[in-house]
Amino acid sequence: MEFWQGVQRVGFGTKRLAGATGGPDARTKAVALIRRAVELGVNHLDTAAFYPTISPSDNARAMECLRWANETVREALTPGTKEVVIATKVGALDRPLVRPDELPGLVEQELRDLGRDTIDLVYFRQQGLESVAEHFGVLAQLQEKGLIRGLGLSNIRLHHLAQAQEVAPVVAVQNRYGVGFGRVNDELVRLCGEQGIAYVPYFALAGADREIGGVAASDVVQQLADAHEATPAQIRLAWTLSRGEHMLAIPGTSSVQHLSENLAAEFIHLSPTDIAALDAVPSD
Repeated sequence: MEFWQGVQRVGFGTKRLAGATGGPDARTKAVALIRRAVELGVNHLDTAAFYPTISPSDNARAMECLRWANETVREALTPGTKEVVIATKVGALDRPLVRPDELPGLVEQELRDLGRDTIDLVYFRQQGLESVAEHFGVLAQLQEKGLIRGLGLSNIRLHHLAQAQEVAPVVAVQNRYGVGFGRVNDELVRLCGEQGIAYVPYFALAGADREIGGVAASDVVQQLADAHEATPAQIRLAWTLSRGEHMLAIPGTSSVQHLSENLAAEFIHLSPTDIAALDAVPSD
């Protein structure tokens, strides 16, 4: 976990940065929110060129708003801002999986949008591949050139991790995972822990609702939230962190209040009984 030394376990994901509808003042609010997150100790931002200003459910308009989150991150992190790890992803984005030879252009675009000479972490987000070796090899070449600091994988199956590790070290995996959701990845979570690879789940709060956003409903989660005088989101995040020291959370929001609540989840102590109850929630 050397790559992640000094990084807070609860970071910030930019997918929900502008809320559901965007609006003329969305950029101003989003810049202020990122800066507030950094003030509160966040030093891990997860972003992507395909995170738009509006809800992904409106696909036609979303296609017109690509790169918005990356450009907002660039504006928010002005010179002098304390060091923040920025993670982004390339591969299967707003269209079918890109060819290996398209990856350098995508990474260069990310660098321009983020205003950086080097990107701290780039995930290769696969879709439908039997082997990720060729695509991952291209990113490894860009890493050797100094354009990328660390390499990650997203949306993978178990065998993809071994394939990539034969090409270059993997420092993070980003797959679906949460209370009652994505538990098919339990073995991948365990393997990452054994190998010192960070596991950074997406949809940890939304669960099966995915793109709808919000926090997935669960009687068990609500009962524990009441018992701990916490929010359901905080209980879900606390469970995520309980899965191992290699687990990192990247909850996204457009709300300053929810930002503060999410960061406080790291300090909620779940008992073994609490964790067992959450483990038993049926997985979608």
